[in-house]
Amino acid sequence: MWVLAAVGSAVFAGVTAILAKCGIRHTDSDVATAVRTIVVLAFAWIMAGVVGSIPTIGQVAPGSLLFLALSGLATGASWICYFKALSVGDVNKVV
Repeated sequence: MWVLAAVGSAVFAGVTAILAKCGIRHTDSDVATAVRTIVVLAFAWIMAGVVGSIPTIGQVAPGSLLFLALSGLATGASWICYFKALSVGDVNKVV
């Protein structure tokens, strides 16, 4: 099962790069990152609701919350850098 998830991740990452490059042609990279983040946030909560895992949020350990928050900060920084690189560079070289 993990192999299918890994392949899906790779495929979607490739599609994401192409779509992101198209989306930032006439848009500031930071605004594009914010829009993308809103969509990802909504999609993540929808998926958590569909599978019924939202009620388990209270069971997340404080240490896990800390690392998830730090991971979120790192992801945000990564996306800001990624979109800036996409806005000025060739998508094939950035990816």
